[in-house]
Amino acid sequence: MGGTLIGAEYFMSGCKPAASINVADLFLKPNLALLNEIADTILPTTKTPGAKAANVAPFMALIVRDCYEPKEQQIFLDGIKDLNGASNQKNGKDFMSCTPEQRTALLTDLDQEQKAYTKTRKDDQPPHYFRLMKELSLLGYFTSEVGCTQALRYLPVPGKFDGCMPYKKGDKAWAI
Repeated sequence: MGGTLIGAEYFMSGCKPAASINVADLFLKPNLALLNEIADTILPTTKTPGAKAANVAPFMALIVRDCYEPKEQQIFLDGIKDLNGASNQKNGKDFMSCTPEQRTALLTDLDQEQKAYTKTRKDDQPPHYFRLMKELSLLGYFTSEVGCTQALRYLPVPGKFDGCMPYKKGDKAWAI
């Protein structure tokens, strides 16, 4: 009996979550506001609401905290500092103080940088921080209520399956 209890405790020790770095700062209001502004620069308001309207920042912080490996968490956290550093270098002020045009120009440059990095990246190298931010912005937006119901075509109760549905150029994609 004692061996069973000790063995069970040893076996269950493998069920503990992996060590995580402290990402609680992501949930602070200034950081959530920054993440919302980054996402809204990537997905601005046009005919449909932008990423800020969907409030994607808490989703981004949650995914980083709960789903990313510690190495990726650190890349994301360092990326926030790097983004502000790049903004200071390019515009002489942090990202939040920049105009929408300056933000767009900065993120366009960072997107070009991450694309070049990704093309030459080896499998054992970490992803670029801006790629992580951009992916989370898109995922958070298109899985939000705003993204699904206003940016995509959405039927709450779909009808029958029609494999030959006509497509007109410019139609929205379907929400899943």
